[in-house]
Amino acid sequence: MAEVQRLKERESRAGARGESEPRDEPELEEDGSEPEELDPEVRARRDAALRHVRKFGDPVLRASAVPVERFDDDLRVEIAQMGALMDDALGVGLAATQVGVLHRVLVFRAYPEDEMTALVNPVLEWTSEERELGPEGCLSLPGVHVEVERASAVRVRARDGEGEEIIVEAEGLPARVIQHEIDHLDGVLILDHISAQERKEAMRAMREAQAAAGAR
Repeated sequence: MAEVQRLKERESRAGARGESEPRDEPELEEDGSEPEELDPEVRARRDAALRHVRKFGDPVLRASAVPVERFDDDLRVEIAQMGALMDDALGVGLAATQVGVLHRVLVFRAYPEDEMTALVNPVLEWTSEERELGPEGCLSLPGVHVEVERASAVRVRARDGEGEEIIVEAEGLPARVIQHEIDHLDGVLILDHISAQERKEAMRAMREAQAAAGAR
């Protein structure tokens, strides 16, 4: 029988991995802009991690990932590296395509106190009729913050790194993170969920963030 994990929204959303300062709001992934008041060591780890994340314009972000067939040590190393990269980048989720790997693999940790969860070959089995509008950022889209409508609860069937079947029932922020990362595995970005005018504004914000990063 598949293991069932139930992940719910929490009242406290503060705290970023690797730093003591709380986040102002729950973003799926911190963007590539410079956070304020980061410890120099944390900042250095974050900058190094972000250099490994593919950015907007890279064709791999529009590719559809392929199912994983071999559950071996190489896969487990890949998952561990993705988890470490996500944490160092101060993100809450990361898809394999964002690091240039066309595997249907994602990792996430919606809250700092949670264990990292890896989903291999995830399939959305059910989404709630209730939908919520919420803010999202993306490591692959530096400087971009947009409001995206998502199902407020989901049920996902997947495999873990050992190949064991798991079922994740999530609501609130964990559900949003999972949907965001599955989108990545299908070549879909948060820009695809917003209007043409909002995309223009997002692209301008991204150019400004990249220019600011280049000036440092």
